[in-house]
Amino acid sequence: MLFECSGSEKIKRPVPETVKCPSCAEELEIWSDETQVRCPACQAVYSRTITATCLDWCKFAQDCVGKARFSNYSKNKAMLLKEKLFKALEEYFGSDIKRIKHAKKVLAFSEELLIKEGGDWNIVVPASILHDVGIKPAEQAYGSSAGHLQEKLGPEIARQMLKPYGVKKEDIEQICQIIGHHHSPGALDSRNFEIVCDADWLVNLNEEVDTKDREKTAAIIEKVFVTKSAKEIAKKIYLKISQ
Repeated sequence: MLFECSGSEKIKRPVPETVKCPSCAEELEIWSDETQVRCPACQAVYSRTITATCLDWCKFAQDCVGKARFSNYSKNKAMLLKEKLFKALEEYFGSDIKRIKHAKKVLAFSEELLIKEGGDWNIVVPASILHDVGIKPAEQAYGSSAGHLQEKLGPEIARQMLKPYGVKKEDIEQICQIIGHHHSPGALDSRNFEIVCDADWLVNLNEEVDTKDREKTAAIIEKVFVTKSAKEIAKKIYLKISQ
């Protein structure tokens, strides 16, 4: 029998709390296992500050609160980090709107694949947002955005961007490993890596391949995608085939 841990009490037995809207000061109700609430008066979103809990380090966390609650906790925490990282990414790339739009498209596919294929939200979400940060220094130093240069220069930039937000050291290393290999299919044996690479390809297929050639597109889909869900999404979008 697991010890009843007080640190997970508000996740296992949620209670309502009162907070103030950051925009209009309206009183809002938010439950202790929620991370965001929308103000009914002005539609502004109140978001909690990202803080570490025992669920982030305890090896019994999932058993303690249950698989569903633990999954929801991880997803909610990743969504809070998502907002902060996109602000950091917009500041980093500045007027290079193309890179920011690309990251948002990749993340959208990653979130869909996370739901269908599993994976760790706290690894996949930041890795998807930051996977191309190596482009900027690669173009500045070498006049090229080649994949191997992105892989070489991206991890250290991502590491510095993640540190201010309390991301666990081991999570940062996993995220940076994915960023450092995202143009090298099969380099890492993990579902998180497969999801990020597949999501990136779901976007790149439209941006880099003439998808009007159905035979060529079908061959590429079979070759580059690893997860079953990504193949189905690609066929539906680019070949108009519904599974």
